[in-house]
Amino acid sequence: MPRFRSSLRRLRRSVLARRRPLAALLAALAVAAALRGQAAPPPPRTAVLTAAHDVAAGAVLGAGDLRRAGFAPSDVPSGALRSAGDAVGRTTTVPLRAGEPLTDARLLAAPLLHGYPGLVAVPVRVGDAGVVRLLRVGDRVDLLAADPQGGSRAAPVVADAAPVLAIPRPAEDAPGLTTGALVVLGVPEQAAGTVAQAGVSSFLSVVLTR
Repeated sequence: MPRFRSSLRRLRRSVLARRRPLAALLAALAVAAALRGQAAPPPPRTAVLTAAHDVAAGAVLGAGDLRRAGFAPSDVPSGALRSAGDAVGRTTTVPLRAGEPLTDARLLAAPLLHGYPGLVAVPVRVGDAGVVRLLRVGDRVDLLAADPQGGSRAAPVVADAAPVLAIPRPAEDAPGLTTGALVVLGVPEQAAGTVAQAGVSSFLSVVLTR
């Protein structure tokens, strides 16, 4: 029994001797946990398209050529593309290095018919230039061909829900006899001849459908 009591006393002295270092360690761990909990959140990141590998100039981009990567907002270049739909199918104007952000300046403009399979582009001159100023690329219009002699017959629809592909700016040196305004519409290939014929024989007008 005396030996047991002696062991207890030694154990107690040992614990008491280490109490302060243990308390200091526990306090340090508590401070570290509190600081970690109060740490600032990670900085915001903006996802943009980058080249997944080196790409040569003049290459047509596919989905496998693209990768999304996060950049600090201050590091995102002007004109950076963020959606694969804005880049797939477009042609590079300069070589791209792997990881380089894609911008609109590094790609040729999307073709007029991009997103409109089965259609062909037909330029038509709409008689009322004021109406054309109300249009925007992507609008859908019905194209009507009225009798220029002012007949009573209702103007037939020669293109139905045709998308507006482009609205060319008028040339500054356009002849004074030129009337109306030019619009490029997307129409089915089988209707292109009818629309072109109407452009030279009828007064064209449009009705915005959406």
